[in-house]
Amino acid sequence: MFRNSITVLLVFFTFPGFLAAQTGIITGQITDAFTNEPVGFASIFLPESGGGTTSDIDGNYRIEGLKPGLYEVRVSFVGYNEQTKYEISVTNSKPAVVNFLLEEASTELEEVVVKASPFKKTSESPVSLRTIGVAEIQRNPGGNRDISKVVQSLPGVTTVSSFRNDLIIRGGAPNENRFYLDDVEVPNINHFATQGASGGPVGLINVNFIREVDFYSGAFPANRGNALSSVFQFQQRDGRSDRIGGNLMVGASDIGLALEGPIGERITYLFSARRSYLQFLFQALELPFLPTYNDAQFKIKFKINPKHEVYLLGLGAIDQFELNLDANDTPAQQFLLNNLPVSPQWNYTNGLVYKYYQDRGYWTFVLSRNMLNNESVKYSQNDDSDPDNLLLDYRSQEIENKFRVENTLRIGAGKWIYGAGYEYVKYNNSTFNRIFTPAGPKTVDYFSEIDFHKYYGFAQYSRKFLADRLSLSLGFRIDANSYSDDMGNPLDQFSPRFSMSYALTERLSANFNVGRYFQLPPYTVMGYQEDNVLVNRENGLSFIRTDHLVGGLEYNTSSNTRFTIEGYYKWYDNYPFLLRDSVTLANLGGDFGVIGNEPVVSKSKGETYGLELLVQQRLYRGFYGIAAYTLGWSKFEDKEGMLVPSSWDARHIVNLTVGKKFGKDWEAGVNWRFQTGLPYTPFDPSSSLVNSWNVNNRALPNYDQINSLRTGVTNSIDIRIDKKWFFDKWSLNIYVDIENLTGNAASIPALILDRPVDENGTPIGGGIIENPNAPMDQQRYQLKEVDTATGTIIPSLGLMIEI
Repeated sequence: MFRNSITVLLVFFTFPGFLAAQTGIITGQITDAFTNEPVGFASIFLPESGGGTTSDIDGNYRIEGLKPGLYEVRVSFVGYNEQTKYEISVTNSKPAVVNFLLEEASTELEEVVVKASPFKKTSESPVSLRTIGVAEIQRNPGGNRDISKVVQSLPGVTTVSSFRNDLIIRGGAPNENRFYLDDVEVPNINHFATQGASGGPVGLINVNFIREVDFYSGAFPANRGNALSSVFQFQQRDGRSDRIGGNLMVGASDIGLALEGPIGERITYLFSARRSYLQFLFQALELPFLPTYNDAQFKIKFKINPKHEVYLLGLGAIDQFELNLDANDTPAQQFLLNNLPVSPQWNYTNGLVYKYYQDRGYWTFVLSRNMLNNESVKYSQNDDSDPDNLLLDYRSQEIENKFRVENTLRIGAGKWIYGAGYEYVKYNNSTFNRIFTPAGPKTVDYFSEIDFHKYYGFAQYSRKFLADRLSLSLGFRIDANSYSDDMGNPLDQFSPRFSMSYALTERLSANFNVGRYFQLPPYTVMGYQEDNVLVNRENGLSFIRTDHLVGGLEYNTSSNTRFTIEGYYKWYDNYPFLLRDSVTLANLGGDFGVIGNEPVVSKSKGETYGLELLVQQRLYRGFYGIAAYTLGWSKFEDKEGMLVPSSWDARHIVNLTVGKKFGKDWEAGVNWRFQTGLPYTPFDPSSSLVNSWNVNNRALPNYDQINSLRTGVTNSIDIRIDKKWFFDKWSLNIYVDIENLTGNAASIPALILDRPVDENGTPIGGGIIENPNAPMDQQRYQLKEVDTATGTIIPSLGLMIEI
């Protein structure tokens, strides 16, 4: 594939005459954000070209004869807040559809046009909100078009390893994040997801369908619940309305196809499918695991009339996982083969959204269903010929059926958002697991099946004062469910929130938010059983609670540059504490597998706090970039109730991303990331016991010394180079992306059996027992340390054809 792509590249360098006339189009409609009524005769302006137009009486506009590239589109109309869309990609293959939803200016002065900030900020979330455009996602060095990797360039985001997408936001655990795709909640956005958390190695959302992403690291709106650390709102574009089109994407690890177009006059669709061939590359590299992932995504939108619209969307994945038993030569390979289970997984989310616009606002009705099927099987020495070798057989399903209704309403100068929701949850779990505990070997064997009802309500009011210099927002949310009496009273989960923003000058503002948020424990915790008893329900399992306090300053320049400084403090309470291991669940989730499938009590407390600095430059005269620094602390209680560093206590994080667009449609970018070491727990001395190792196949952590050690620093560089060609009806993009150019990665040491070797140096037989004459329950294996660092340079060559 690499050789063929280079050939294509050389052909286009050699024969530039293939290029056709470059005439792009920007089109769209301008409507009122609350009523969906068209805004006629609005001004549309393109600062780069100096061109522009006005919308017709139906709010439609069209600008033709544009050279392919990135454009800024600015819209203004008397009595409305000015709005700008940035980095709109224009090609010859299809019109760029850019719709605007304008909000009325709150000032009562006549003939007033209110200028907007170049960066999104809402009354509900004046702090901790970053909006990421599709162009930023596609060109991010080392991001490989994956949003979970792209957000690692922003302040407050910690990374655990270079090959996983775990999102550690402001010191919170990976299970504290929520994702929404066009108003529909999507539990997981990664392949090979960690059940009970949110991470995985590869994202599954098609970036080409995304218009922009709102990333909240705090100040969550009241209509977005069950989150403690972050909320992601993915906003998809609509399919083409003029004709059928599509694109072919070929990367280093997968191939994907996307189609879009109209169905009649009022229906459009988007559809994509992707399959990986990563298993062939891993086999050639003699890696001990062979993953294969597949995903599909679609959206069908029906514009019934200006007052009514409905859309259906879906997202799903099938992940397959095999062990490469032939890759058994090195200690690192042996470690992975001894510990990785065979873990097939599939999931899907389907949603139906109906919007009804009225004179002062609109109703949104959301009906959705999502399901996760997760399995893990592990045999001792990977020998499945003998049933007695079975160590783990785990099968679980999570099913959620959801309905939410909310009303967005403008009354005078104020804005209301209120609504309610209902969910019906089913969860089942079949577990057979041989483990070694301080009390000796133990077999966990049970089947659990639960179902319960969730219900919630919310309301939020926002208003601007003093000629829009002061913005205030006050909201609340209540949550409850039928799982237990401890969770059944909505007032126990009353979560108020308040935001304020004041413009000190035309470009400098002070912003503030305080709020309380609740989240359900993972279903793995809620469904755990012993002797047909839901142990954790009997233990008084409750919602996890966190209180946020965030404040900061923001300064915007005339050249689309933003400077922000934010301080944050988060206090946690009622976090599940794992009784078997004596560790809080907040320290787990940054690896493959399942977390929380054991007895717990809701008692752990914790705190995270820090300072974030951000300089963000939107595309300006060909340059763009982000510079971010985070100074943070993350602490949770140990078994003695003392606050100690958590697994996510990175302390110092520096990120610098810089890019430049050159002539003839070349573009290059570089990303540098520095992160101080993360805490980890030393090994328990009992790990070398023969009885322990034969069951666990790995060293056990000594939670009496939890997180008392730290990894080394991470210092990595990623680069990306893009070249685009534009033809009469299609376009071509070829890119080179090199991740971790420095080959640097911090790792936690691992222990493996010190086994005899043959004449070729290949380990053979079982482990060496260092005290063979001792009683059986005191015999110990001889162990040796192995480096599991994943500091591999990952080059990628890909192409995208769009028609």
